[in-house]
Amino acid sequence: MSESVPQNFKNHARFDPQYHMVAFAVLVVNLVMAFIFLARHLSVYSEWLVILSIAVFIPFFKLRTYPLKVQDRIIRLEERMRLQALAPSEWHTQIYRLSEDQLIGLRFAADDEVVELAKMALEENLNRKQIKERIKDWRPDNFRI
Repeated sequence: MSESVPQNFKNHARFDPQYHMVAFAVLVVNLVMAFIFLARHLSVYSEWLVILSIAVFIPFFKLRTYPLKVQDRIIRLEERMRLQALAPSEWHTQIYRLSEDQLIGLRFAADDEVVELAKMALEENLNRKQIKERIKDWRPDNFRI
């Protein structure tokens, strides 16, 4: 996404064409080719190629999920610190009742609405998507993975 386009709920998801399209397409084509080779040349070798072609999907998906999990942990810490700085001190104990999912949803809320949204998230048990939908003043996060 171009940094000149303002970020909002509809366009905030990251899409990496090299990863999401090219690499995935290569893996799928590889798997299809392995099955074709298996059908034409039935052997232990061709069976093993199919197994390897399937197994290669595991690191492909893990390659994406590991950094996202680390990013989520950092966001959780950042949002707790931000809420402690912005919320009244009597509300600080409530910050730790927010789930990781809720904290991640709050990361896009501007400082002037994040505390109110956090209270709403706890009272109404809002999930990440519901929180993002209620954000009025979107705070872009252009450094996420």
